[in-house]
Amino acid sequence: MTDCLINVEFQSGRSFQQQIREKLVDLIKKDYFGSMPLPSSRKMAELLGVSRNTVMLVYEGLVDEKFLISKERSGYFVNPELSDYELPEIVQNLNEAHASDLEWSKRLKKIPSAFNSLTKDKNWITYSYPFIYGQIEPLHFPLYQWRECTRIAQSRGNVHEWIEDYIDVDSKALISQIRQNILPKRGITANADQILLTMGTQNSFSLLAGLLTNEDTVVGLENPGYPDQRHIFNASRSKLTFLQLDDKGVVTGPQLSECDYVCVTPSHQYPTTVTMPLERRMALLAQASKDDFIIVEDDYESEVNFHERPLPSLKSMDDTGRVIYTGSLSKSLSPGLRLGYLVADANLIKELRELRRLQYRHPPANNQAVTALFISQGYYDSHLRRMKTQYETKWNLMSQGLKRHLKHCQITETRGSFCFWIKLPDPIKSSDLVRFASNYSILVESGDSLFAQSPSPQNYMRLGFSAIPETKIEKGLEILGGLIDQLLKEYPTKVHSMN
Repeated sequence: MTDCLINVEFQSGRSFQQQIREKLVDLIKKDYFGSMPLPSSRKMAELLGVSRNTVMLVYEGLVDEKFLISKERSGYFVNPELSDYELPEIVQNLNEAHASDLEWSKRLKKIPSAFNSLTKDKNWITYSYPFIYGQIEPLHFPLYQWRECTRIAQSRGNVHEWIEDYIDVDSKALISQIRQNILPKRGITANADQILLTMGTQNSFSLLAGLLTNEDTVVGLENPGYPDQRHIFNASRSKLTFLQLDDKGVVTGPQLSECDYVCVTPSHQYPTTVTMPLERRMALLAQASKDDFIIVEDDYESEVNFHERPLPSLKSMDDTGRVIYTGSLSKSLSPGLRLGYLVADANLIKELRELRRLQYRHPPANNQAVTALFISQGYYDSHLRRMKTQYETKWNLMSQGLKRHLKHCQITETRGSFCFWIKLPDPIKSSDLVRFASNYSILVESGDSLFAQSPSPQNYMRLGFSAIPETKIEKGLEILGGLIDQLLKEYPTKVHSMN
């Protein structure tokens, strides 16, 4: 690491060695050096304006205390086993003092960390039975085809198409593919200037909230519903009203009359999975015109809906321009790709594009180029056919297994959806079941944070199946059902033993 810049503002009354040591320990703690060697003692002495002997004494002291290791003819490196050692108390105190100087809590206007968001276990792939929503089995990603499209995009003749800064425009090739190959499947026709690429559905909501809402705007949200959507509109200072649902989705009528915007998931309500029937969709569109509100349609998993005849999207039925449509490639291709799109009136898209430019200009151009190729080469349609077959098989296994093993639970299921909405029997709390099940390598999601009210119902959970191998579904549900039965018999004794 010969080119690094290290600076120490030396203070009087303390030795150079002590201050250099504190600086290096701080940098080591922050993983500044990584696996690279520290500057040589000669280089470090030049950087700090001290004698080489002073630096050598510091290095040797840090080797003695296991912070560094010395490799012959290679130099000094951070000890890879450093996590086994504690930092000196003086450095911990110093860091705590620096952290408290600014008192950021008094400066923050919003506290996002306090939002009641859905907890996602980052180590989900280590579980034997990951019944979670929103992840996919890595082996199902079309790696060969994606790699081939990446190779083409990175060839010398094509590289110019994505290394440039698009400023505020989108890949014409990807917009064309969305218009011709994705939107028609939902019955939607749109011109290029009516489509905006985003970094996924959350980003779409953020752009809409930033452009269309303020403290005087009334936004109607489904309850239960997508928690991040709730937090995004709440952060924009909108007036939130939470909408009653039934077995047909959002209930139309008086509760919508005062809304400026109504956000809905008609294909599969998030998270209950119910589908809004055609009559309700028509009633919602009619009321939007009558009461002058805009509908934001989140069609988050329509691409992989394996239902033989899925209902058309609200946007396809809209002849007044009152529906803003949000779509995503997260469920159909990869949640890590972070590519979504908005479909709306051209004038609205123009302003959303300007707002997006102020935030991040455009989604990464290389991802746009590769995705456009992936769709145009026919790989996307082939991938969807495979995934629909796999998901239908998994859904059937889940439906049958739930009926066999979770007999005490109330199960909401909708053919074509990615998950099942479960109401646990009293007095079991979903948060307790999550902890209990994790001891058996079963990962399930509590539904607490999906409700807007506080306190929220404590006995709902969501079971997804896109991340779990189909060969493990039956066994996982059998174990989970046994755990629920055990909790019913031993509650609250079993819960106390877990805490």
